[in-house]
Amino acid sequence: MKWQERIGVSPDICHGKPCIKGTRVLVSVILADVAAGEPYESITRGYHITEEDIQAALLFAADLAQDRYLTLAGTT
Repeated sequence: MKWQERIGVSPDICHGKPCIKGTRVLVSVILADVAAGEPYESITRGYHITEEDIQAALLFAADLAQDRYLTLAGTT
């Protein structure tokens, strides 16, 4: 699956933040729920999205992690 098929960015929707196409569900919200241990079923029901949308959000985050590096304070 290509995350680009399910995730969109438009300045007119959610202030240009990445969200699931056809919705206003932010990728960051999905990622936070997954990180908090929320079951996929709960996320899909709560936001009316699919498990494929959740997978796309995870793939999106993985792509960002490959391309960006953050220096954390106190680390070398």
